[in-house]
Amino acid sequence: GQGRVPMVVRMPIGIWDASAAQHSQSLESWFAHLPGVVVVCPATPQDNYSMLRAALASGDPVVYMEHKTLWGVSGEVDTSVQAMLGEARVVRPGFDVTIVSWSKQVQACEAACDELAQWGIAAELIDLRSIWPWDRATVLSSAAKTKHLLVVHEAVQAAGFGAEIAATVAETVGGCKVRRLGAPRIPVGYAPVLETQSRVLPADIAAAARGLVA
Repeated sequence: GQGRVPMVVRMPIGIWDASAAQHSQSLESWFAHLPGVVVVCPATPQDNYSMLRAALASGDPVVYMEHKTLWGVSGEVDTSVQAMLGEARVVRPGFDVTIVSWSKQVQACEAACDELAQWGIAAELIDLRSIWPWDRATVLSSAAKTKHLLVVHEAVQAAGFGAEIAATVAETVGGCKVRRLGAPRIPVGYAPVLETQSRVLPADIAAAARGLVA
């Protein structure tokens, strides 16, 4: 414990259109298993700037995972904003169900929240931003308020990091209904019709949330 390893490794993740299985993996849960390693998955241009600066300043080994589809996303960036590793972002407030996600899947969750609003369901959307450490306090507080938690990620659902979040909430927040939503345990297909089978779409998220609060 006497030394530091100031290293930031930038890695691509996520389904990239027509790129097949070898270029469409989301492996954040792999790196979350490594003690001492920080895992970051930004979802916005602002966070990609602020979180990268926080990673470089941390002095720790950081696996910085950028979704390939987000490379083409542009937006306003305030260079004075400082981010903190392990601090989530509440994208939109709500009181009926808590939806937790990260990376590009946050966009799908935002679209799902719009659909849920049409059904009179106010979803609170949390962008985790850091997979490890993750913001337990923000997630647990929201889950205690809504009593419904849906964790959504593009990675394969089996053994995904969503299970860690779901288990923590189930063990901590009494009376909270919990559900995970991730990709099936199959290789991502090259053909569009097969690739779609591996995607977690806004309609899937909205349906899962509606089923949770029913």
